[in-house]
Amino acid sequence: MKSDASLPLDGQRILELAARSMFDLFANASEGMLLVDKHARVVWVNEQYKRFLPALGFQRVEDFVGHPVSEVVHNTQMHRVLETGKPILIDLLSNRAGTFVVSRIPLRDEAGNVIGVLGIVLFDHPETTLQPLIHKFAALQRDLDDARRELATQRRSKYTLASFIGSSPAAVEVKRQARRASQSCSPVLLLGETGTGKELLAHAIHAASARSRAPFVSVNIAAVPDTLLEAEFFGVAPGAYTGADRKGREGKFKLADGGTLFLDEIGDMPLALQPKLLRALQEGEIEPLGSNKVVPFDARVIAATSRDLAALVREGRFREDLYYRLNVLPVKVPPLRERRGDIPALAEVLVEDIALRNGSAPFELEAEAVAVLASQAWRGNIRELRNVLEQAAMRSDSPRIAAAHIEQVLRDAGIERLPPVVMPRIRTVEGGASEALRPLAEQVAEVERRAIEAALQATGGNKVAAAKMLGISRAKLYERLEGGTLGFALRGAPPAYA
Repeated sequence: MKSDASLPLDGQRILELAARSMFDLFANASEGMLLVDKHARVVWVNEQYKRFLPALGFQRVEDFVGHPVSEVVHNTQMHRVLETGKPILIDLLSNRAGTFVVSRIPLRDEAGNVIGVLGIVLFDHPETTLQPLIHKFAALQRDLDDARRELATQRRSKYTLASFIGSSPAAVEVKRQARRASQSCSPVLLLGETGTGKELLAHAIHAASARSRAPFVSVNIAAVPDTLLEAEFFGVAPGAYTGADRKGREGKFKLADGGTLFLDEIGDMPLALQPKLLRALQEGEIEPLGSNKVVPFDARVIAATSRDLAALVREGRFREDLYYRLNVLPVKVPPLRERRGDIPALAEVLVEDIALRNGSAPFELEAEAVAVLASQAWRGNIRELRNVLEQAAMRSDSPRIAAAHIEQVLRDAGIERLPPVVMPRIRTVEGGASEALRPLAEQVAEVERRAIEAALQATGGNKVAAAKMLGISRAKLYERLEGGTLGFALRGAPPAYA
């Protein structure tokens, strides 16, 4: 033991005697002791320890002493104490000889250098001598395992491509692109207005990919303060700053290792942080805040934005090189007004989900209510549609939602309303078939035609105003009027429509 020069000679003598007494006490009271040198070789064992040798596979002390401790004692941590110089005061050690409660203490010379480690077997057969402690440890371990399983469940994808409701041409196309993107590891950029289902598609792409069993980790850039984003992305090294966790904290990139990292609202990424994000994507490694070491990661990146990234690049608010790095597999998610034919199916799914979350019986939408829903522009897209349905459900005393309920919600919210589309009624034709069982494309075309007719009538034939009311561009309106992809024209329309 190192002497203390600040003590008088008598004090030093007492300290040395105390150290020797403590050593003798442990040697006699413990279940066994062994000593390793600075090269991690066993140099001594006491008499009590020798009784463990046969179970470890050694008949003679000479076959045990002089060998590297990691070769003769399985699962030992003595070498770790040699490397760090820090003691391990209480630990459980299990090997062929049994399960033991052990302590490992570094030994130092006068200069403070670690010259060996003393290993002490405090208890053997802890299953009987330390039963209360073992029970508590086992309970804590179970709680930890449950928490890990819950966390793993939360980080799995919540949706699949089947969760993206719709069979309109626009919906089918976006699902085709998403399915194709799932087969690649390249970055995906989801473009579309807010509320169109970009996050759902990100989950679906992950679920259909080879990484589906690994974590899906998302971060909404717009929801995190700029000052915290770097730590959120790259993590924090232990003790990086005052108040930082002593153990450090992993960032989203590392949490998504092996899986998918979803960067929502990438258009709101601060310009100062964009070079670091670009480097992480290019090099596949990150540098935690307060660290000078790089950490490799393997995460597939899916980014999403409701903003015009190309315009932000032109304005100098988004790095051009980062834009090209992200825009490898762009997927444009169509707004709801461009797939009106999906509104009845979407409304039905949303109605069921609202009832499930509220713990109530599902309510029914009348045909006229669906017609009102199908005729709206839905600037907030699916999120706005859900809000209107939820409000209508809360206001209705009946299990049926009528058109009047929907119109009242729209009126109170100040939403610009379009004349309702008259949905085709189900009636039998020759052969007993239902007229509503015509090809879906024909029914969608009819719904759009009626909506355009109503808008043109409401605006006196003003195409610019009608396009604005419908929430589509003037070019898109002309495309519909001339036949376009839907193959219909307003024959016989008043001259003002032409």
